[in-house]
Amino acid sequence: MNWYVLYTKPRCEKKVEEELLSLGINAYCPTRSEVRLWSDRKKRIEIPLLPSMVLVNIDDKQTDRVFESSLVVRYMFWLGKRAIVRQSEIDILKKYLNGNYSIINSKLTSIKVGDNFNLPSFKNEKGIVNRISNNNIWIYLKSIGYSVKLKLA
Repeated sequence: MNWYVLYTKPRCEKKVEEELLSLGINAYCPTRSEVRLWSDRKKRIEIPLLPSMVLVNIDDKQTDRVFESSLVVRYMFWLGKRAIVRQSEIDILKKYLNGNYSIINSKLTSIKVGDNFNLPSFKNEKGIVNRISNNNIWIYLKSIGYSVKLKLA
């Protein structure tokens, strides 16, 4: 069974995860905790890490079952095929969100824009430092074509 990426209607990620789990489909919507401030109160809420996306672990023969949820729009595609996420990447994501990680093992003062950088928590994935600002660092990962923002402190 493979992990696939589903595209959902906006702001329906957690609802899609609930519906798919109730159908017996293994779904995962990674979330992060954030404090939001209103005029009368502060509240800690769970924000989806991947906007309008849910990860599903499903057999190739049952891929159409996800459309039993009316909130699922389509599968995400990469190079003409359904985008597959490796189990190791899911494990790393869960480990990172649980706080069981060590991102940087080197001295922070020696990191400069343009340097090659290994991410130990991402199985030594190699990237290039795009930007450094305050306690944040942006690393471009060529393998996925995206920049990852990491907090240093």
